[in-house]
Amino acid sequence: MPLPYLLLDIDGVLIPFPAADGSTPPTHVRHTVRPAGRGPDDPVPIWLDPAHGPLLTSFLASGLVAPAWCTSWRKDASTIVGPLLGLPEFQYLDLPRPRITTSHPNGCLWKRDHVEPWLEESAVAWVDDDFSELDHTWAAERTTRGHPTLLVQPDPYVGLTAAHVLTVQEWASTQGTAMRSPAAEHKGQAGQSRL
Repeated sequence: MPLPYLLLDIDGVLIPFPAADGSTPPTHVRHTVRPAGRGPDDPVPIWLDPAHGPLLTSFLASGLVAPAWCTSWRKDASTIVGPLLGLPEFQYLDLPRPRITTSHPNGCLWKRDHVEPWLEESAVAWVDDDFSELDHTWAAERTTRGHPTLLVQPDPYVGLTAAHVLTVQEWASTQGTAMRSPAAEHKGQAGQSRL
């Protein structure tokens, strides 16, 4: 049985949204980056918590999950954000650029239309700040069908906490998985995606 996936979002999870007064959590450090498609005079400021790198690296070393980025940052998650946190490279879902005015065009998170076929029957812990009630219902129904699904939803103004990681770790440790990764057997090499 393959390892469950850990799908990890970035905005609102690793990069918190600024509060109404423009402030970010004091633990976060400003970086100026240039995502793909932006010119040298069009950088983007982001705020990252340096503690997230060791926290996630330690958890991933447990071998309980197969990580994959699930973010509109796409490949930049592995080439920009991950390295700033000292994270190892891992695969990403090559999500399309959303052409929507809401993140819940059908009542559910827009990413779900792409995640569901990618997962097939794999177990998954998905960390994202933007789930709707329909997403939570989908997760419960998927679990009932024998495909364990955990949704973890950080506060987008706070982001990921150690408690969220512990929740995923406790869930993953109950899955009774064999120590082999679906990243190699089911989806291809790190940094690649079927989408």
